[in-house]
Amino acid sequence: MAIPSNTYSPGVAISTAQRVFGARDMFSLWFSLGVGLMVLQLGSILAPGLGLAGGVGAILLGTAVGMLLLGSVAVIGTDTGLSSMSALKLSLGSQGAVLPALLNLLQLVGWGAFEIIVMRDAASLLAGKVFAEGSVLTSPILWTLFFGALATLLAVTGPLTFVRRVLRKWGIWLLLGACAWLTWNLFDKADLGALWARAGDGSLPFALGFDIAIAMPLSWLPLIADYSRFGKAAGRVFAGTAVGFFCGNVWLMSLGVAYTLAFAPSGEMNALLLALAGAGLGIPLLLILLDESENAFADIHSAAVSSGTLVALKVEHLALAIGALCTLIALFAPLAEYQNFLLLIGSVFAPLFGVVLVDHFILRRRRAELAPRVGLRWDTLIAWFCGAAVYHLLAHFAPEIGATLPALLLAGGLQFVLGKVAGASAALRTAE
Repeated sequence: MAIPSNTYSPGVAISTAQRVFGARDMFSLWFSLGVGLMVLQLGSILAPGLGLAGGVGAILLGTAVGMLLLGSVAVIGTDTGLSSMSALKLSLGSQGAVLPALLNLLQLVGWGAFEIIVMRDAASLLAGKVFAEGSVLTSPILWTLFFGALATLLAVTGPLTFVRRVLRKWGIWLLLGACAWLTWNLFDKADLGALWARAGDGSLPFALGFDIAIAMPLSWLPLIADYSRFGKAAGRVFAGTAVGFFCGNVWLMSLGVAYTLAFAPSGEMNALLLALAGAGLGIPLLLILLDESENAFADIHSAAVSSGTLVALKVEHLALAIGALCTLIALFAPLAEYQNFLLLIGSVFAPLFGVVLVDHFILRRRRAELAPRVGLRWDTLIAWFCGAAVYHLLAHFAPEIGATLPALLLAGGLQFVLGKVAGASAALRTAE
């Protein structure tokens, strides 16, 4: 099958000819994005405080809620044919969408650099098991440049080419094989019954574990429409996205919890990587490592699309510049714990998409129009800011009850009320 052209403008709805993604394409993409070394590391964060049973419970619950949100926002891309940040203009106004576009650009550059750092460290560790110490193939600088260039190349080629020619044909099968091998190795070498019965040390409340787990799917909300706008039918896009991400994320994050408790109780990333490298001669880890480049691709490509809503440059040129920036950051920035980074993302985007979902599905009833055109929609901005404030208040004063869902629900409820009031006021002015 011929691949449609990757030429498109971030601010313009794509053509019918480019709407080629079905459920299988979206499943392949989002299963792959739900799998990765960063996901394994997130599981290792949950392991000490919650134990295996508590960690898996938080992962299941957080990912289940997150996949429903992810699939619903994906439908917005299919309904409108617009990129994520362009679609936000319908809810926030043309000027109101500038702030989330800037925040999205900031988080995606950070994520892209994180992904390159994780790939570099894993590749250096694997190379150290094969080549002599001091070999050029164990150089972190070499692997940083390699993975930075690979992710940038994928981002420049665009999602249509990558998903249809790589993921759908053979990439998804290699990933499934790698995950299955790691799972078999865990069951073969670890006493899972004893691990399941052993409680965590209580250093992490379950509600905070839920917030950490749901932060992973939340981090994809600001860019999912960049890919779902290529979908043919909303129902298929929702199903493929939700099921694919749920399967990949729950599987890998749970493996991160179990491998940490069984083989790397220190919780350090290098200890976890060494444990993973010992399974199947390191081949499963190598396949997951290569798949990580797809996560970096998505970050860099969507950062370019977000930038394209702010400056009039081609997405391909912006992807090249942003890929270079991510690589430079990865060369000089150490890999720190990103738990706080994940939670900060949740504090911004959870209430934002509570507002957007209510506005799109309930108030505008999935209509892709903004009439009259406005620079700022104060009803949605007020609801968003109130939700973000509630998130931080709960996170600071009541972390034991969690902050993500209350902030999202409050922002959505407030948007319903304010949106109705704004609509009634606009109708009254029109009548006059």
